Amino acid sequence: MAETTDWHDWHSPYADDASALSRRLRIVQCHIDDWLDQRSESTLRVVSVCAGQGHDLIGVLAGRSDADRVQAELIEKDPRNAAAARKRAAAAGLGGITVRCADAGDFAAYRTAVPADLVLLAGVLGNISDQHARATITSLPRLCAPGATVIWTRTRRPPDLTPAVRRWFAGVDFTEQAFDAPPDELFSVGVHLFRGRPDSPPRSGRIFTFAR
Repeated sequence: MAETTDWHDWHSPYADDASALSRRLRIVQCHIDDWLDQRSESTLRVVSVCAGQGHDLIGVLAGRSDADRVQAELIEKDPRNAAAARKRAAAAGLGGITVRCADAGDFAAYRTAVPADLVLLAGVLGNISDQHARATITSLPRLCAPGATVIWTRTRRPPDLTPAVRRWFAGVDFTEQAFDAPPDELFSVGVHLFRGRPDSPPRSGRIFTFAR
């Protein structure tokens, strides 16, 4: 199916602090903050899948004194969003962030980004087929360092796939750390810790394709 969503315009609700997208963002940012507080390493590697304009990670690092610990790659296919993310990172003085304009649905985009200590999977699982969502989760051990954390989002609009998503994470050796599902919203935010053995990613190969 051809993509029809304008992924640059999709970001416009972030301008409204009361929007569901802004509320979801704040929850994701809180989990990123908590993760950084729990990790004491001098260097941490982060990869953001379909990073958009980088509001989540950049927004957190811009307010932290230890931001230079983070070496991150933001992978984003839309060149307008990638340019916006680069501008935001530069304005915040975040020299450890690299924005890569590439297709995050292909393993080739991750050659220099993994293994990662934190994988951000926000806004992905709800925009791909159920089959691709499962394949993406199954592929995560190829992106993760030992003990990595994955922060993900997914709508709970019927039919709600999140119970299956949580089982799929468990099936590839992830332990659930948090699952936020506000009763007055349809979005959910999950946090899973990788307890398994990492696997090397192939040099290329399709992981997922956006369905809209």
